[in-house]
Amino acid sequence: MRRPVVLSFSGGKDSILALAALHAAGWEIRAALACFAADDHALVAHGVPEQLVSLQAASLGIALARMTVPRDPPNTIYEAQLADALAPYRAQGVRHVVFGDLFLADIKAYRDELITRLGFEPVYPLCGENTRALADGFVRAGYRGVTVCVDASKLGPEWVGREMDAAFFAELPQGIDPCGENGEFHSFVWDGPGFFYPVRFERATSRRTGGFHYCELSSVSGTTCASCGAIFECGAKAGAERCWCATLPSIAPDASRPDCLCPSCLRRLVAQRSATFTGRSAPDPRSPRDP
Repeated sequence: MRRPVVLSFSGGKDSILALAALHAAGWEIRAALACFAADDHALVAHGVPEQLVSLQAASLGIALARMTVPRDPPNTIYEAQLADALAPYRAQGVRHVVFGDLFLADIKAYRDELITRLGFEPVYPLCGENTRALADGFVRAGYRGVTVCVDASKLGPEWVGREMDAAFFAELPQGIDPCGENGEFHSFVWDGPGFFYPVRFERATSRRTGGFHYCELSSVSGTTCASCGAIFECGAKAGAERCWCATLPSIAPDASRPDCLCPSCLRRLVAQRSATFTGRSAPDPRSPRDP
């Protein structure tokens, strides 16, 4: 049996690469846990709105778990909220929590102590990897991402809201880690291997808050799944020429659920119908674009 795991999720490059590594290693991703600020319902540090993260998780076919903290909370509040968010998964038998950290020893030591204290084992699928090689692999694999926050002491405002393509990584100033591991930049990945559909968004003019430049993103569309209630994008309603659901085998409409289903629920229904037809147990299908 595949071991279940919760992934600490920011929607950025490292989280997406960690997710791909988990899939490749055969883990079962029970949920992606994202931390949002209570005042604006956007990702802490990254500033990406909750609805965009929901659309991203749905496209990746993973359940999104949420925790909410005050702006700049003390560690005691953050740790209490994390314990509450992880408790249901511990009750389900989950014993591992995954982080996309690469090499920062002090952060890893803090996570190790905290996660162990909460009764879990931390997992770092990317730790120790060469950051230049990871950045190059990100581009070669076909991922698409945009910077959403940059440290103003290290990068100018022209670096926020940029597409993270080959030119972006090639033009980073000397001393800037290619993966932004020292906090130089944060990102939002909107397409690539493992995504059912590109996550559409609009970006506003960059702004400076404190010591950071931000590019505000907003979602273009969103539909509620008739089965699980997740927010996802229905290509037909969004006006796409060809919806992502066309990549899955056709099944007869379900009169009891006249509205659209998210990628996870639809592929599960397709698998169940196929198993009923063939008389075999239902498989656990992966996204058609998974590596």
